[in-house]
Amino acid sequence: MTDTAHHIAWFRHTGPYIKAHRGRTFVIYLGNGALESAGHATLIHDLALLHSLGIQLVLVHATREAIDAALPTDQQAQFHDGIRITDDLTLSLAIETAARQRVQLEQQLSMGLPNTPLTGARLRILGGNVVTAKPIGILDGVDYLHSGTVRRVDAEGVRGILDQDAIALLSPLGYSPAGEIFSVSASEVAEKVAVAIGADKLIFLDRQPGLHTAGGELIRQCTIDSAWDLELGDVEQQRLRDSACRSCTNGVARSHLLSYEREGALLEELFTHDGSGTLIAQNPYEQARSADINDIASIVELIRPLEDSGALVKRSRERLEEEIGYFSILERDGRVLACAALYPYEAESVGEIACVATHPDYRGTGRARQLLDELIAEAKALSLTHVFVLTTQSTHWFLEQGFEAASLDDLPVEKQQLYNWQRNAAVLRRTV
Repeated sequence: MTDTAHHIAWFRHTGPYIKAHRGRTFVIYLGNGALESAGHATLIHDLALLHSLGIQLVLVHATREAIDAALPTDQQAQFHDGIRITDDLTLSLAIETAARQRVQLEQQLSMGLPNTPLTGARLRILGGNVVTAKPIGILDGVDYLHSGTVRRVDAEGVRGILDQDAIALLSPLGYSPAGEIFSVSASEVAEKVAVAIGADKLIFLDRQPGLHTAGGELIRQCTIDSAWDLELGDVEQQRLRDSACRSCTNGVARSHLLSYEREGALLEELFTHDGSGTLIAQNPYEQARSADINDIASIVELIRPLEDSGALVKRSRERLEEEIGYFSILERDGRVLACAALYPYEAESVGEIACVATHPDYRGTGRARQLLDELIAEAKALSLTHVFVLTTQSTHWFLEQGFEAASLDDLPVEKQQLYNWQRNAAVLRRTV
């Protein structure tokens, strides 16, 4: 495939995501170092692209490391339990740093030179005093001085910005009714804003590509509970994980953790099936469920190549419509990854496993086994004692799943009468 053909194919696959994201609201946290990273210009272009696709954006920029770097050489940053103690000098630096970064982002998002991705973008960037804060106060005998925590978010004000087709840009500063100003955690601002406005996604862009298992393997998706159970050695990653989980618990459908250092990570996460980082969702991102009439087109797409190769018996669309109640599918983000059917012969207390198919992009990843386990559980619920399969090309795979060779006599009488001797399929059987 040529580069052009590859790009066209990729663009076509983004169609469902473009449609799904249009009109949605994403809160995006720009982590420490993001504005100084080598790929920050490309990241700005990607943010502009998201806006042009009809996505409402709220940007929150982190300032902690920049504040630390601005401190005099004879003064070290003071933290207690991971929270900064903000004295008068540090507060002034926090205000200066936030203002400088804000101007930098406004400048970069205002560019529109010819032959650049921002040509003709004309982005409007707005912000304001939408975060009301209160002092953290004294904890464990430690006075946090000008460090604050979010007390309230002016959700109507944020939505007002978005309704003007503008990007909302928020700094990690909060204000009190008494006219005080507090330095607030950027991750907390992002979390509380996402919850207050009912954002569809909260996206954390940081150095780390996402959450990892104890063995170092990137976790592509997980539920809130499984994310909480992870033991993370990095304090900053713990903070972002905690904010992501809390936001999902409080109504945000999905949170994402990914790296701004990976070229195009944001677009990859939003417009490809597997993404680039870790997705935390209220419900399982990938789940098995019973198929319905609306899934027939997706099932046909999965099984037609296998029918053409002779691996599966051909089924007409009409037959699929009649038998859809026997089918189960494995679905990820609205896309059917695998399908299989269980036909019960309740008089003989046996069931037939049939039409097991997996999308080519996900073969060898355990999806078929996962769906088979679901059908075995269903067979148990129906009080069946055995299940059987008729297969011509997947004998070894079924043997690996606990099936054993059987004979035609082991099939229900009705199935024996319909046996296709021309196909000469192997009969395999498994106890439920």
